[in-house]
Amino acid sequence: MTIQQIYYAIVISEMGSLNKAAEQLYISQPSLTSAVKELEKSVGITIFNRTGRGVTLTNDGREFLMYARQLYSQYEQLQQRYARSETVKKKFSISTQHYSFAVKAFVEMAKQFDTRQYEFSIMEERTREVIADVSTARSEIGILYLSDFNRQAVTKLLRMNELEFHPLINCQAYVYLWKGHPLAGQKSICFADLQDYPCLQFDQGDNSSFYFAEEILSTREYARTIRANDRATMLNLMIGLNGYTLCSGIICEELNGDDYIAVPFLDDGMTTDNTMEIGYITRRNNILSTVGEQYILHLKQYLNIGEEAE
Repeated sequence: MTIQQIYYAIVISEMGSLNKAAEQLYISQPSLTSAVKELEKSVGITIFNRTGRGVTLTNDGREFLMYARQLYSQYEQLQQRYARSETVKKKFSISTQHYSFAVKAFVEMAKQFDTRQYEFSIMEERTREVIADVSTARSEIGILYLSDFNRQAVTKLLRMNELEFHPLINCQAYVYLWKGHPLAGQKSICFADLQDYPCLQFDQGDNSSFYFAEEILSTREYARTIRANDRATMLNLMIGLNGYTLCSGIICEELNGDDYIAVPFLDDGMTTDNTMEIGYITRRNNILSTVGEQYILHLKQYLNIGEEAE
């Protein structure tokens, strides 16, 4: 088993096709197929199922790729620290739930480094994908929240994937809507006020547990619900349909614009879980890279001094 073979397997899993992976790697498909067969023989498992539509990971392959990504990530860190080639780009990636403060901190972090020497990535994703990305070393850091409702389920999943949660800030629930909304002028909003308006939620996939919902108070019954995949679509739905969502109350006007506001949510006495504990996850006992340390520093600075973000 070689580092090159491990890298080949990672690329194939990401592309889902030997043809596409071969093009990405600039090698012939027969050579790539041969390298994979040698790798499977050396580790004693079948990593990929071959079908007419491409390749998929076997159960053994999924476990192998989890460790392979971690190993290759460590190899890249060694390269970045000790390689003398000026052409090797250092990599840094984070995965996050849909928070503009996470993007804002990423922007400020990236300004400190020469992007000609770094390959930066930020991915706003579903909760389970955030966890998977950090577990497989696709990302160094993940941003998500815990609450009394989801804490046990999410913490168990983090523990199973050898991940650690690092708390940053506790936030009460806010109602996030556009300035032209009929409720925008109120000092606080309760569930009774929201009955006539659609609740907007980020889609977590058909097979995902409601424990992975990004919105606080996700277990309440909503008369109207609309799901979206990205933050821009959700903002458009707020304006077009007078929709709303429940959030941390941290809104970054610099990125989202000043057309949206967060109004405090008023507890109706039936709610016992309206506090979000926002934090970041890393692999257990992982030492953050220099870039990772700077990102967390900017994240803490923004959350400490910013009065608005989402």
